[in-house]
Amino acid sequence: MMGRTREAGCVAAGMVIGAGACYCVYRLTWGKDENEKLWAEEEEEEEEEEEKSCRGKPVIGGKTEKVLKTNVGVGVGGKPQDDSKSKVEVNVGPENGSGVKKEVHPESQSGGGLEAKAKALFKTLKEQACAKAGRRIRLPNISRNRTLISSLPCPGGRGGGCHPGRTGSRARNRTSGKVKRKNRSKSNKAPATAWPVRKGKFSFPYKIDDILSAPDLQKVLNILERTNDPFTQEVALVTLGNNAAYSFNQNAIRELGGVPIIAKLIKTRDPIIREKTYNALNNLSVNSENQGKIKTYISQVCDDTMVCRLDSAVQMAGLRLLTNMTVTNHYQHLLSYSFPDFFALLFLGNHFTKIQTMKLIINFTENPAMTRELVSCKVPSELISLFNKEWDREILLNILTLFENINDNIKSEGLASSRKEFSRSSLFFLFKESGVCVKKIKALANHKDLVVKVKVLKVLTKL
Repeated sequence: MMGRTREAGCVAAGMVIGAGACYCVYRLTWGKDENEKLWAEEEEEEEEEEEKSCRGKPVIGGKTEKVLKTNVGVGVGGKPQDDSKSKVEVNVGPENGSGVKKEVHPESQSGGGLEAKAKALFKTLKEQACAKAGRRIRLPNISRNRTLISSLPCPGGRGGGCHPGRTGSRARNRTSGKVKRKNRSKSNKAPATAWPVRKGKFSFPYKIDDILSAPDLQKVLNILERTNDPFTQEVALVTLGNNAAYSFNQNAIRELGGVPIIAKLIKTRDPIIREKTYNALNNLSVNSENQGKIKTYISQVCDDTMVCRLDSAVQMAGLRLLTNMTVTNHYQHLLSYSFPDFFALLFLGNHFTKIQTMKLIINFTENPAMTRELVSCKVPSELISLFNKEWDREILLNILTLFENINDNIKSEGLASSRKEFSRSSLFFLFKESGVCVKKIKALANHKDLVVKVKVLKVLTKL
């Protein structure tokens, strides 16, 4: 009796495995939404049958009464079988109701035993699954190269993505055969393509470090004049700035009318574009004839340099351009109204801003004609802190040079006798009358840097 119970358990386990295989094939080929509940109920029934078979059946008349009930159906439930024979009814069909019903009599199979019946059942289920798989609706072929709509950026975009369209089996089952053939024909006409590369709006014809001829410079100037794209403007300005480092191209750019084209970008709000504009004009300003063209914009550059963000790249580029424009005495008078701003920036700026501002002011101090306007401007009293020994060599040498030049100009211009003209907040009073600067300079005589010490001794001998 125990042996037959074990055999019955094996048969039930085989039926569960077969039903599971059929279920997997079904899930891969047909929609799952409309038959999901039926499969769940059938799985529960099969679990109950397995539990009952494991417990065994009662003995009546010395024989084991075994009833095999296997209901495997899609859309239509199975029928209970009688005790005399084990019959499996499999109903396989699509949702439109046209199904194929096949009855299998395991007793007709060889072996006659329970194991043979289980094998026959599993074989039948497998055949039905294969037949159904042969008639299933084809799924779309997905190429390894993902296809993107040409109008969408990669990766992904609003309203679309990088993955193929997921139409789903449910939607395909609802469509007619004509529509399916139409979709397949479309997919054949549109082969899978590789990932598209997002390109810029414009490809610049030159590299930024190319040394260009006059015709090529004319092309770059035409591009700069016509474009409104910030990226193209930046590349064009860098290209022109690099070419302006060479003397022969400085003349060529001026003769091609390039200075006004470049200078018009001073008004742009983009700080990067303004920085590149100042750098290009700075290289062009090395040429004296170019300075005559740039002088028209020097006041605008000065105003923007003073109001832009402190210690920014734009401010540094503007200070370098102003420094180059004031190397000679021709255009210094155009910036005399900004002397108080220069000294305020000298006090407020960081290390690099201080150095560049001092170089600019030193250019003015080397022109005796600018001395009166320079020493009469108001300066912050904290400016005296630049004479402290904690500063590095470059700052100390520049501030000492500035003091030396102003002191020499005061003597040469005879301004010492007209001290009443200057207020107590003026540069004249700070450097000449207060005596604080002289004390600070004397304290630097013992500086550990030999170059600073020599400079200090030179200044002290002129007092």
